[in-house]
Amino acid sequence: MKNTFVLFLLIFVNLALGQKNLRKIAEPIIEEGFKLYQSEMASWHGTDLFMDSYPLKENIGGYFSYVTDASAICIFFSKSENPKVIGQITFDKTFNLDNAKIDLNERNFTENEQEIYDVRTKALQIIQTDSFFQTYENTNLNLVPIIEKKVKKVYVLTGPQISGVVIFGNDYLLTFDRKNNLKSKERFHQNIIPIYFGEGVENGNAEETMHTHLPESSEFMTATDICTLMLYQQQTNWKQHTVVSKNYFSFWKTDINDLFIIPAETIRKINEDQKE
Repeated sequence: MKNTFVLFLLIFVNLALGQKNLRKIAEPIIEEGFKLYQSEMASWHGTDLFMDSYPLKENIGGYFSYVTDASAICIFFSKSENPKVIGQITFDKTFNLDNAKIDLNERNFTENEQEIYDVRTKALQIIQTDSFFQTYENTNLNLVPIIEKKVKKVYVLTGPQISGVVIFGNDYLLTFDRKNNLKSKERFHQNIIPIYFGEGVENGNAEETMHTHLPESSEFMTATDICTLMLYQQQTNWKQHTVVSKNYFSFWKTDINDLFIIPAETIRKINEDQKE
């Protein structure tokens, strides 16, 4: 779709054809995408602020982030057999760095933080030893643990180690039981999809981009796709990103941070009508 008018025409037709159930599919994807984005944004900014403030780099064992009702928190822990928190960076939901709070007082994990640390550690051990998880040059795997209502999940996202590229795909979800035993592992995309942007790159300043989901992948845009789009949309000129699968088109609108899912058959019919 090449303009906003056509997109919203599609949405109108889609609703008129009784496809309101697709909104019910989109809403939990959006909600999960926001959770991932907030956690990853806290890790992005928290890492920069902590590394600028903490002098004993050799003492750093790792970090993780989590989200509360009011804030997003990035925790750094020590490199020891029984690690302790050595730094906490707290953000409000705007991620205004002027409002970030840096606390370098050493302390024990809270009960919730200990649970997150334990499941993250278990997930890290798995992805380092299981060939199901792929790695690529100039990338790294980022772990995003989420624990809600005793449901333990760890998302694995692929992030670039070079600038000027957004990476979709090579993303996973691990779920665990209460004792941190692995219950399931899932791959969202069957491939890795880099999209380059910026000056000097063909179509680097494009306002609309897309990628395709193979039949083995999700039929819809994933929560990991939304997380990635929100992380990078301030760096790119993207106003819309489209995911195309066999049966659906998923449109992410960056100006309103919303997802619209349209059946592919609806789009085909409208395209045929426009040709007449």
